[in-house]
Amino acid sequence: MKNDHVLSGLKTKRAELAGRIETMQQEMRVLVATIGHIDATIRTFDPTVDLEDIKPKLPPRFQAFKGEVSRILLDALREAKMPLPVFDLTLSVAAGRGIGTEDKPFMIILRRRVDACLRNLRKRGIVRSMRPSGSLTLWEIVR
Repeated sequence: MKNDHVLSGLKTKRAELAGRIETMQQEMRVLVATIGHIDATIRTFDPTVDLEDIKPKLPPRFQAFKGEVSRILLDALREAKMPLPVFDLTLSVAAGRGIGTEDKPFMIILRRRVDACLRNLRKRGIVRSMRPSGSLTLWEIVR
């Protein structure tokens, strides 16, 4: 059948997503149990506490990337034989962080983060950008 490769790919993708869901559900069970233990400890010290008053604190976005994006970008630019476009540098950051590139919305966010980091490095005089006629903007380290 000529659609076998499509069906096979869809089944593989479904299996991967189902595996991610299982992993996340297991992590959630562990977190819920841990919160239960913490709640019991809090009640030991204050039996009248209203635990609903303790609002969830969301982790800051890209906290795990703090400083790492710059380091990965500079490493990629040092190793490159020529100036690189933001797309290639975004792939380098994803690879450096062990992130898959199949999540397109996340890759758009990551590209924006890489672009902002490059502009910051340019302001500090560490990298420079160039735009050859009819080409994408390319980045390189100032040597």
